[in-house]
Amino acid sequence: MAYGRTRSLPYAPGQTTPFKISRSKIELYKQCPRCFWLDARLKITRPNSPPFNINKAIDELFKKEFDTYRTKGEPHPLMLDNQIKAIPFAHKDLDKWRANFTGIGTLHAPTNLFIFGAVDDIWVNNNDELIVVDYKATSKNSEVNIDSDWQISYKRQLEVYQWLLRQNGFKVNDTGYFVYANGRVDLDGFNDRVEFITKVIPYTGNDSWVEKTIDEIKACLENNTMPSIGKAAMGGDCDFCTYAKARTELTVKALSNRLK
Repeated sequence: MAYGRTRSLPYAPGQTTPFKISRSKIELYKQCPRCFWLDARLKITRPNSPPFNINKAIDELFKKEFDTYRTKGEPHPLMLDNQIKAIPFAHKDLDKWRANFTGIGTLHAPTNLFIFGAVDDIWVNNNDELIVVDYKATSKNSEVNIDSDWQISYKRQLEVYQWLLRQNGFKVNDTGYFVYANGRVDLDGFNDRVEFITKVIPYTGNDSWVEKTIDEIKACLENNTMPSIGKAAMGGDCDFCTYAKARTELTVKALSNRLK
């Protein structure tokens, strides 16, 4: 079945064709059910942020680097340095699983939602368990970690990929890794080069929330009432909804004053 045909269409309550829900849309729902509902039901999307082209370039270079060792069936030096007994996983569908608009997917039969997401990388350990790997890049003075409240989105991302692989019949290790590159700012100059320090951060995932969230998403899609506003990562109401509400109130007030 060509699930991609319904990708750009809004969800219609009661529809019988599978509706595609990406990993990023699951994250959108977790952040703000209202923003998700507006996106899925009315195709009113949040404003786009500027593209992170440097991060994208680092992702692509990481993939090429790990692919070299994937071809040889050998561990990458970062695996050896971190005592990770694994090698990059080789699979005929890996390129598809990495592609943004295909990814690895599964039809969730109870809701008729086709869940998919594009992984950065997958390793395999000595027990034939797959290990989900996500590349991250930043530039900060302190050492990188995944301890901030807003980084819950990173953890949920990895857990969705674990769930998807399990739904496709693979044995998956609970521990995944963030390969996190940190651009150095302590050097004397740029000189057409940015140096990075890469840290491999283990994370023990728990994908038990995914199934429940898919059920909630289905109920949200079927509901003709717009959901309540979600919470921002750092506390308070959703920033996008707060802005939209304030803008609407100011517009109504300005129109009212003009008509007086």
